Amino acid sequence: MKLGVLFSGGKDSTLAMMKAMKEHEVVCLITLVSENPESFMFHTPNIHIADLQAEAIGLPLLKAETKGEKEKELDDLKNAIEEAKNKFSLDGIVTGALKSVYQASRIQKICDELGLVCYNPLWQMDQIQLLNEIVSQGIVVIICGVFAEPLGKDLLGKQIDQAMIQKLAKAAETHKINPAGEGGEIETTVLDAPIFKKKIAIKKSSIEYKDFAGIYKIEEAELVSK
Repeated sequence: MKLGVLFSGGKDSTLAMMKAMKEHEVVCLITLVSENPESFMFHTPNIHIADLQAEAIGLPLLKAETKGEKEKELDDLKNAIEEAKNKFSLDGIVTGALKSVYQASRIQKICDELGLVCYNPLWQMDQIQLLNEIVSQGIVVIICGVFAEPLGKDLLGKQIDQAMIQKLAKAAETHKINPAGEGGEIETTVLDAPIFKKKIAIKKSSIEYKDFAGIYKIEEAELVSK
């Protein structure tokens, strides 16, 4: 099948794409840029890096804007998927959906309406297992957003490695958060992966943090040789 990936630039969509590539032909990335940082559907921190990531992977990126209004943003998503379907002759869409029935059901409905297969290779995967697989697969990913107690400023900009997985697992035990951020507790940005031909180097960044909510903003970045 020819597939397009709903790509946020984070760990889940990257791992889902890698899994899809083992059996199918991934021909494009589809990214929605939301004006609303509280979007129900779309990842927002560092979404501007998707252009560099697409270049690093070597795939065309179809980018669309949305105001991020609940439910209305689905029309923007459908329009973007339909444009990608027509432009790249897609058979289906890949998502990084893990547990969110809200997101998965709405993407499935759009795919049904457009006659596309909806491929969710991470669906119902254990969250700690997911984090371990990201590390073992060599995906270099940093935490670019935290939005729940007890997640501190010290996590922002840090790579997800075995030590970080232990921190997130402990927070899941003590505060009942989703360790992989499925409830929006963390957001991530991928800087390198086995499917990247080049890696992303951050040249300038800043951190905003208050009351267990913060963002690591990549202000300047470039592609460098691996």
